[in-house]
Amino acid sequence: MKMTNQTNIKNLITILLITLATTAAAQIKQRNASDFLPKGFVVVNTIKGDLNKDGAEDCVLIIKSTDKSQIITNESGEKSDRNRRGIIVLFKKGNQFELATKNYKCFSSENEDGGVYFAPELSVNIKKGNLIVHYSHGRYGYWSYTFRFQNSDFQLIGYDSAYRSNFVSDWVTFDEESINFLNKKKLIREVIKTTKDGKEIFKETWKSVVVSKLIKLSSIKDFDELDMSIF
Repeated sequence: MKMTNQTNIKNLITILLITLATTAAAQIKQRNASDFLPKGFVVVNTIKGDLNKDGAEDCVLIIKSTDKSQIITNESGEKSDRNRRGIIVLFKKGNQFELATKNYKCFSSENEDGGVYFAPELSVNIKKGNLIVHYSHGRYGYWSYTFRFQNSDFQLIGYDSAYRSNFVSDWVTFDEESINFLNKKKLIREVIKTTKDGKEIFKETWKSVVVSKLIKLSSIKDFDELDMSIF
């Protein structure tokens, strides 16, 4: 009986040591932001800033798949990497990072075929605690999505866009649109006149929009397919 008790104690100590070692290894493994990178992806951009207003510098990783089958030969006979891009958002907790949300393939490739036009340029930044996904299309305009961390995910709270409305004159004129999904209001600003000194005169129209639920960053399959005209 005594030997049995000693054996049991030894087994318990062994299990305890293994558990502690495993826990310590897991904590060390998640110390760096790069440890959250999934297999088959690389980090193409890193953005830092406070996203949950706790004073700590959080981290946003823009990642890209490395699937060789998505490297194609385009119409010009050149190799083009059409692998999609994604996003990982990490909160800083002490000297470690904690996963806030992820979406591995919500962005198209930067080498996507833009048809007659060039593909829009994607940029992601942090502003006033919000996560901004911005697309720039040069002289044709831009559109951007504003996300805020709430309800355990980053939810879409705002949308802004500007589209060039005058391609004839030398003045660059844009119609603008802004949607606030929290107060369910939409502002449309249409250029009705451009003065000789380049000043744009706008007509402003406010509308109410129907919002049944806020869109989550983690649930967006493809930003290219987000249709804001339904609001």
